Amino acid sequence: MTPKTLQQAIQHFSNFDNCREFMVSIRWDDGKVRCPYCGADKITYLEKARLYRCYSDHPKQKFSLKVGTIFEDSPIPLEKWLPAVWLIVNAKNGISSYEIHRSLGVTQKTAWFMLHRIRLAMQTKSFAKLGGRGSEVEVDETFIGGKARHMHRDVHHRRIVAGGPHDKTIVMGMLERGGKVRAEVIPHRRKKLIQQEVRDHVAAGSALMTDKLLSYEGLMGRDYCHQMIDHAEKYVDGKVHTNGMENFWSLLKRGLKGTYIATEPFHLFRYLDEQVWRYNNRATKDNPMNDGNRFQLAMSQIVGKRLTFAEVTGKVGLSTNN
Repeated sequence: MTPKTLQQAIQHFSNFDNCREFMVSIRWDDGKVRCPYCGADKITYLEKARLYRCYSDHPKQKFSLKVGTIFEDSPIPLEKWLPAVWLIVNAKNGISSYEIHRSLGVTQKTAWFMLHRIRLAMQTKSFAKLGGRGSEVEVDETFIGGKARHMHRDVHHRRIVAGGPHDKTIVMGMLERGGKVRAEVIPHRRKKLIQQEVRDHVAAGSALMTDKLLSYEGLMGRDYCHQMIDHAEKYVDGKVHTNGMENFWSLLKRGLKGTYIATEPFHLFRYLDEQVWRYNNRATKDNPMNDGNRFQLAMSQIVGKRLTFAEVTGKVGLSTNN
């Protein structure tokens, strides 16, 4: 049984046996637990310890259902992990670590780390190309960073002298109308990179819709039917517009500015993964998703992914000695 509402989820997963049954069903289609270290199915459940024991001869005979998932090596019980997953995958504008901290009774630092682990499960590693013959794909970029009115006068002046928002992070997005979106951090907006990204992610034969950025010039030809809109004059010309991408940017920035407040550029790709995943799994006429479906889908992606605290804080490879 998968809950359909947050209230049902909290009640259902407050019972460890329900958590255990759900984790087994998510990890093994046939419902038969196997050792994550050797794959053996000769297993005994140790009820008091909430562990399984493998009878094969290897050093790590005892294991929990967290081993081999994003939850591995976490002291946080599944009774808190599963509601946390439910909250982030179904919160349209995201959910802050402070809210998780208050709702689940963990520290803010722990909640922050939990959310980054869950975002790893929300990553989509392999994509089919967007579009194709007869499809329309919007391509656009945006800048992520502080607004000028919130900056010190000297910083704002340096930006004006430099000729633009060079202290902001550039994000490029591609949206197939009626389909999925993709977004990623890019280092610059020069022509070679921009056009390579389009060719890597958009299928030949697509109708491309972009603004008048010079970097897009030259995409018209045998691969794409390319139409551009000059935002200095208007935002829509019949079917030629990038309003779908603008809608996605507004959702993204609402979460970054309204929920997460201060996002480090180092972690921005994780927040992009989160918003892209939610957008691509939103309820539409052709895809009648609900909160329970999204939760189950996210949980189906927890296996084989691991994020350590050293990795999330950028301290991988650093000595722990003073």
